[in-house]
Amino acid sequence: MRCHVSFTPAEAVSAQLAIVVDVMRATSTIAQALAAGYERVLCCAEIEDALALRAELGDAAVTGGERDAKRVDAFDMGASPREFLEPRAETLVLSTTNGTRAIVAAAESCGEVVIGSLLNLSAVAELARGRGEDAVVLCAGYKGAFAIDDAYCAGRIVGLLGAERTDAAVAAEAIASRYGSGVEGINARTYGPPGLEDDIAWCGRESVLEVVPRFVRMVDGAAEVTL
Repeated sequence: MRCHVSFTPAEAVSAQLAIVVDVMRATSTIAQALAAGYERVLCCAEIEDALALRAELGDAAVTGGERDAKRVDAFDMGASPREFLEPRAETLVLSTTNGTRAIVAAAESCGEVVIGSLLNLSAVAELARGRGEDAVVLCAGYKGAFAIDDAYCAGRIVGLLGAERTDAAVAAEAIASRYGSGVEGINARTYGPPGLEDDIAWCGRESVLEVVPRFVRMVDGAAEVTL
């Protein structure tokens, strides 16, 4: 088993197993929503796609997401995982600045795609070890650029895999070793507005969820993720 890390979407490569990470906040929110009882999450790259799916699904769905960390006015909910502690519909239609785009892109190029975060860290690592296949951790980054919080999470995953590592995977693990906790690793980032302290504390918790969200199919341009 060999592990690689792509630090930005532009570096993304095809792989037998892809672990998509957007720790603040898309992949954390997806893991939380599915653990709470949502049956599926439809990940949309664009706001218009999410609204079209919401109109089609009616009361069976709610929309959630953000642009530049601010809730989209036309959506039912934002992108905080703390908003998804109880299901309000069968389906969450989610669109975010970075994470949902990364998931859609991974779905088009990789064999199996799973969703990783600090919240489900151990569960994701256990699944990858069990597969025994080459894996790549795909960091959503921030608007196409490197983001240290995603690199930190990727390094934590790499450290649990016990796999042969590429230079990028070694670098991610070195970044992760620099910080003593998930909250410290997330707070090292230089992007994003103030006022997300509660979400940082929530997303910085490690291995509190046993779920491993998986991409299953494309639905009208959206990547459907379920357990």
